[in-house]
Amino acid sequence: MATLLGFDYGPRKIGVAVGQTITGSASPLTTLRSHGERPDWARIEGLIREWQPDAAVVGLPYNMDDSETELAPRARRFARQLQGRFGLEVHMIDERLTSIEARRQLGRAATSLERIDAMAAKLILETWLCEHH
Repeated sequence: MATLLGFDYGPRKIGVAVGQTITGSASPLTTLRSHGERPDWARIEGLIREWQPDAAVVGLPYNMDDSETELAPRARRFARQLQGRFGLEVHMIDERLTSIEARRQLGRAATSLERIDAMAAKLILETWLCEHH
């Protein structure tokens, strides 16, 4: 059994989820605010200490025509930084439509953007778990 953290990266906020390979499911954890478009590394470190993940999954933003969005290089940089800072194996996966699906699943509760980002991270992580385990 492996524990993974999932990340829905954005320059202003990052949704975080946790999941396990044994169940193939994930749960939304939190949304972290960035400082000057820099991730809150102290809070990320705290989550890594708390959950002790075996790996991380970062969503890679794509357009509907299969091209990467302008945010993709920044998401890749975030993934490299996660790997370098914490020695985690980091996987990337297409995150297309996860925020829309998160809003749909949350329904009326979707008024909180924080919940949408954490739910999107959950969907990103569950997609990876479904495809790899």
